[in-house]
Amino acid sequence: MSVKDEKIGIIGSGLIGKSWAMIFASVGYKVVLFDVESTQVTKALENIKAELLEFEAAGTLRGELGAAAQAELISGTDSLADCVTGAKYIQECVPEVLELKRKVWADIDKIAGDETILATSTSCIVPSKISDFMVHKSQFIVAHPCNPPYHTPMVELVPAPWTSQEVQAGARALMKEAGQGPVSLSREVPGFVLNRMQYSLLNECWRLIRDGVVSAQDLDVVMKDGMGMRYAFMGPMETIHLNAEGTQNYVDRYGETIYAVSSDLGPIPTGWKQETEADKAEVKALEETMVKEIPVEDLYKRRVWRDKRLAALAKLKRDMDREEKE
Repeated sequence: MSVKDEKIGIIGSGLIGKSWAMIFASVGYKVVLFDVESTQVTKALENIKAELLEFEAAGTLRGELGAAAQAELISGTDSLADCVTGAKYIQECVPEVLELKRKVWADIDKIAGDETILATSTSCIVPSKISDFMVHKSQFIVAHPCNPPYHTPMVELVPAPWTSQEVQAGARALMKEAGQGPVSLSREVPGFVLNRMQYSLLNECWRLIRDGVVSAQDLDVVMKDGMGMRYAFMGPMETIHLNAEGTQNYVDRYGETIYAVSSDLGPIPTGWKQETEADKAEVKALEETMVKEIPVEDLYKRRVWRDKRLAALAKLKRDMDREEKE
């Protein structure tokens, strides 16, 4: 794999920004990482190099270049102009606060070229709310990764009403080139796709635990040792297609049952809003249950445990895909 003579600009040097930097460097892009604090940039570059070396040692490094070569492709700056000017693609990764994102994009908009794809990482803020005032708003798109992005390659691409077709196609092509799994939405909707699916699942999980049907621990077993194992390789629609003689046959056989069970699911749990004492009690009970399993002081250690397993799963999927193509 050769190094590309093109630049990717990353705005924000936190977890998501560092992950995007490593993803683009893995396929040979020169990456410039920006943060307002130069010390933050320096620390991020050190962390990136250390993580890449760890991935290489574990056999989970992405791309054909070695860890040292990938790290050399990533540089840092505290100058927004140095990051943005001449970039093929800009990925903004500042905290998910609308006012902050609009402020950052106002500054980027003054510098960005007319051909640069302008992307924001956000899980729920629709792109029209961020980009409506921008001169380059036709170049703007949401690129929402799954967490952690390096090991879970799905990325949602969400256009604003004014995002050009060229930018939508260009963002999708770049994500595929970088080894991500792009999901292109035809229009913006609250929560995009991932969180609409996730929140629907969480609502039913909450109801089942709240109503004493199942414990939180056993509910997690349903996902990690059941649904999650097949969903790691195929989505829910392919699953139903394979679980019968095609989708039509699945609906013929199970449609009435699915509709009947779905009618029993109930309303959105009010515990999410925590407006009443009963709501707060529900949250406290669930928190106590989870803390018994994983104490708060052990969360970092458990995240490391999680990331190692996700890295191994991602490698397995890449290896199996490679074998199928050979």
